[in-house]
Amino acid sequence: MDIGGTFTDVVSYDASTRTFSAGKALSTPGSLSQGVFDALASVDIAAPDIEYFVHGTTQGLNALLERRGSRILLATTKGMGDIYQIARGNRDRLFDLHYKKPTPLVPRRNTMEVRGRYSSAGEELEELSVEDVKAVAKRAKEDGFTSVVVSLLYSYLDPSHEIEAGRILREQLGDDVLVVLSHEVASEWREYERTSSAVLEGYTGPSVHRYLEQVEDEFAGQGMQVPVHIMQSSGGLVRADFAKRHTLQTLLSGPVGGTMGGVAVSRLIQAPNIICADMGGTSFDVSLVINGEPDVSPDGQVEGFPLLIPMANLHTVGAGGGSIAYTTGAGLRVGPQSAGAVPGPAAYGNGGTEATVTDANTVLGRVNPKTFAGGQMTLDVTAARHVIGQLADSLDLDIIQMAEGICDVSNSHMARAIRTLTVDHGLEPDDFTLLAFGGAGPMHAAFIAKEIGIRRVVIPKFPGAFSAWGMLEADVRRDFAQQFFATRETLDQSDMQKTVDSMSERAREALMVQDMTEDRITIEHSVDMRYESQDYTLTIPLSDLDITAEDFPERIESRFSDAHERRYGHSTPGAPVQYITLRTVGVGSVTRARDALTQRPAGDPIIDQIPVYFGGEETTTPLYDRDLLEPSDTFEGPAIIIEPTTTTVVPPHVTAEIDDHEFILLHIAPSGKEPRP
Repeated sequence: MDIGGTFTDVVSYDASTRTFSAGKALSTPGSLSQGVFDALASVDIAAPDIEYFVHGTTQGLNALLERRGSRILLATTKGMGDIYQIARGNRDRLFDLHYKKPTPLVPRRNTMEVRGRYSSAGEELEELSVEDVKAVAKRAKEDGFTSVVVSLLYSYLDPSHEIEAGRILREQLGDDVLVVLSHEVASEWREYERTSSAVLEGYTGPSVHRYLEQVEDEFAGQGMQVPVHIMQSSGGLVRADFAKRHTLQTLLSGPVGGTMGGVAVSRLIQAPNIICADMGGTSFDVSLVINGEPDVSPDGQVEGFPLLIPMANLHTVGAGGGSIAYTTGAGLRVGPQSAGAVPGPAAYGNGGTEATVTDANTVLGRVNPKTFAGGQMTLDVTAARHVIGQLADSLDLDIIQMAEGICDVSNSHMARAIRTLTVDHGLEPDDFTLLAFGGAGPMHAAFIAKEIGIRRVVIPKFPGAFSAWGMLEADVRRDFAQQFFATRETLDQSDMQKTVDSMSERAREALMVQDMTEDRITIEHSVDMRYESQDYTLTIPLSDLDITAEDFPERIESRFSDAHERRYGHSTPGAPVQYITLRTVGVGSVTRARDALTQRPAGDPIIDQIPVYFGGEETTTPLYDRDLLEPSDTFEGPAIIIEPTTTTVVPPHVTAEIDDHEFILLHIAPSGKEPRP
């Protein structure tokens, strides 16, 4: 299950009949779990019949985006009380005169300092002051803080002081206040980034914990006998009992399901490089699959706040079906504000009064009013024309010009988001296949692909619920990191091997706790490296290397130089390097769904001829029922393909093909040329 800003999606697989089914229900912002159960009812499944359950949630991300998280009291080492406020310099936008750093989630007045200190070598210089820690507990209790975050200097080297502070705080505050220890969130160097990560866990943790408990309790109350698995930001799964203790790991829980679905599609169609484009009701999320693997980094950034947790590189912009169109001066703007699920676009008939992308598509005839969302709702075309018409009048345009203009502006925003993850990182978009999904993605995919020069688009099965499908394809995953500072001269290879062996054992034990058996476990290691005097690192895999071998330094440094050349366009072989952090990823493979058996009804796939606007011209366009299309079917646009979870738009000069997996392949002709056969 995947909860989006507008819809909650569910995908189920019946192992006995080898069939998939998908459904959706409007999200319920006031009580997200209600939307979960409404979606489950749409596929007619009873909780006692569920044998395996995966859930993606945006509860924590929404709390951050809407700034409705917990009130935090931050405790840090004496003399370091300003570290969270100072943060980092404006490195990535140095010459942006309009740049404004995000407002810290903890104001300076809510930071307290405690005595006790370790050195940069991990040696205790001063004992932890129990008196100071109790003062933190006293203020948290008196002032009604719901989270206390402890981030002490060099705790990644020796967490003893944080552990003791946590014990005292939990003893004093009980279960009513969440206590977060920074070394448990991110046991890595960079004091500001580690503090920021811990603060984000404290900020989002209580709401995520309550939500997961509610889902677990309600499903158990309805008779479900299996644990709830939660998608992590890294693309791996954990059980809800772990997710409740490490809530930050779920921050991108919903969107990353699409990335893991992209990995599965990459494997099926043998396309190693894929751009995953998820356009829902509220946002447009872009992620990459490179050489068949998800593009995951050991750290990242959300809303300008750094995070030291493994997470899929995801770029999000406010461009969805519910994005609101408006004018500024003589210009047209679309998003990032969204009509959401309530009231939603005007076409929903729930009282929406502002023009949205969905309204524009409705006016253009690109979405069938009677089959929207699988026929669960009928779109109000008159209401859509009214709000688009009002906006058109304000710019002295006709209603069709305005509707196409809204779609064009939205497509431009989404194309720019794709360039951010590709062109800005030295990757060429035309080396990728565009995988389009989400409730609105297939409607806009061909237009976006044409704008950025991509020649092939893939529309998977159940595209409107594809992120939920991707969760069924994900494996259980645990990530570990340990500082390992060394230079070429000081590298102790036996010590590195000993550390790697220890991390392997930790990963294996963690996966077995998640019900994985030895034969399902694979473990991989890597090391963060940089040239001397550089500030940031590249993560280099240790696979196929014997750490204790005499030629290990030469081989790993060669890998680093190659990676540096690919990432930055240059390298300096032979220059002094530094080893910074060892990383271990443990993966427990889950049982995959067997190839689904298709139960396709017979009949002519063209079920109607409808008027649709392309380029300002009304064109009589065939309306296809996707369930009636068969592998090897091929036809040229214009065409509209409908199915329960979305609508696919095939514009003129685009060829549609159904492949052996029943995916829709769109072949985009270059400008001014005929469709590619």
